Order: sequence, then C-alpha cells, then structure tokens
Amino acid sequence: MNALIAASHHTVSASPAQGVQKRAGALSDTPVPPTTDVNTWTRLVFARLSQRYEHSSGSDLLAWAIETFGSGLSIGTGLGASGIVLMDLALAVNPEVDIFYIDTGYFFPETLDLVRRLEDCYQRSLRRVASEISIPAQEKRFGPALYANDPNLCCQVRKVLPLKKALADSTAWVTALRHDQSATRKEVRMVQWNERYNVVKIAPLAYWTEADIWQYIHEKGLPYNTLHDRGYPSIGCWPCTRPVEQGADLRAGRWPGLEKQECGLHWELTEQNLGLAPA
Repeated sequence: MNALIAASHHTVSASPAQGVQKRAGALSDTPVPPTTDVNTWTRLVFARLSQRYEHSSGSDLLAWAIETFGSGLSIGTGLGASGIVLMDLALAVNPEVDIFYIDTGYFFPETLDLVRRLEDCYQRSLRRVASEISIPAQEKRFGPALYANDPNLCCQVRKVLPLKKALADSTAWVTALRHDQSATRKEVRMVQWNERYNVVKIAPLAYWTEADIWQYIHEKGLPYNTLHDRGYPSIGCWPCTRPVEQGADLRAGRWPGLEKQECGLHWELTEQNLGLAPA
C-alpha cells in the first residue's frame, strides 16, 4: 500500500469557503473559457481533477483535499471497514481534521463499541450527528417500525436530513465510497461537485478493493466492527442489516428482501413529497 505523500504546496486562502473554484481550477490547469458558464466550468474542473488522481493510491488526493479546503473539509464515516481506513489516512495528514458519523439511533451495540474504541485509539472525539426527530417522536408521527413500513422515509429522517445538517458549514465532503461495493457505486468519481449538498464531494478510496481495505486494516492493527467477523460485510442499522454467506455481494445483507440498495445519502431515493421541512 502506498504511503501518504506530502500535501501540495498551493496556497490556501484564509477562508476555505471562498475561492474554491479558483483553487481547484489552478490545480486542474483548466482555465475558465469565456463562453462557458460557471456551472459547466465547475464540472470540467472537477472532472479534470478526478482524472488526475484516478491512478493514484488515493492518499495523495486526500492530502491535497485536506490542505486545499482546510477547516471547510469534513470527513463522513459510516464506521465500516472503508471508513476506518479513510479516517486513518486523513488523521495521518491532519490529526484535527473534522470527522463525523451519523448516529441513526438504530446502531448495533458493536457499532457503538467501535466508536468508543476509535476515540480511544486516536485520542480524540468524533463528531456525532443525529436526527432532530427522536425515535419515539418518529414513531408517534409516522407509526411504529417505519424502517419496515417505509424504509426510504426512515432513511430520509434518520440519515439524509442529519447529513444536510452535518455539511451545512462545509465546503468539501470526503467519503469512503468504492467502485466494488455495489452496482450503484461503479461510476463514483474521485472528485465532483455535489449540487444536493453544495459541496465538493471527494472519494479517495474509489479504486480500492475490499482486499485492499482489509490488508490495510490488518497490517496497521486498526479497530473495526466485530460484526465483520460474523458475516456482516456491510453494516447499517440493526433492523435493516443481516449477515450473508461468504462470497455474497458486499451489500446483500442491507434491506434484505427489498430492491432498495442505498440509504439515500449519496443518491436520491424518491421524488415524492416526504412531508418533511428542509434541514
């Protein structure tokens, strides 16, 4: 596994929320065409950046992002194996980088234990983000077992709206998405503009494989969720996650029996009016 390289030497402005396009444009060597609107140019810039880092280890992209966006950068982890690797790589660059996780209120006990072990390991806290609607309030409003009756709405309440809150003051969002995780993730770009959350979305581990992830974890002796050792390759909320047979699709245990494959953090789940105020 390639080691992290030093961060780039480009100057970063004092306010990470300002001049994002200008800094990214300089790094991608893509001038602003006089006849191209800003939105089109922005997509071109980040497409060029994504191509630049496509064949790298991903750690150099992460180092660039941390320096470029400074305190405007937030790393989101779902506390899975890939998220653990992402955290470790990021903390090697900046031990104070913002790292958050979304506590849905339906965590397995093993997941809660992992949070404690990670905070002990790195001697720092992780930013906990949660829905403003408690589970009792959710049950009163939508009925019991929303996760079974309308799992898309449950994910919207417990994950998507909290994510919007988590990224409200962020300029860049770093995720642990990988191409080999599912069919919906095969086209993930390493750098792109995300209009939904109004941030630069970065996926340094896009080209890593499941084997790469576990090799890194074992070589470094990193904490991980013990459910992985009991047939859970992908771990979400306890009502919606099941163990799978060895060799099954990595996300086969998520929402078993349903066509649903994603929680909605990275892709829109539905166009229907969910009856919820914007975050």
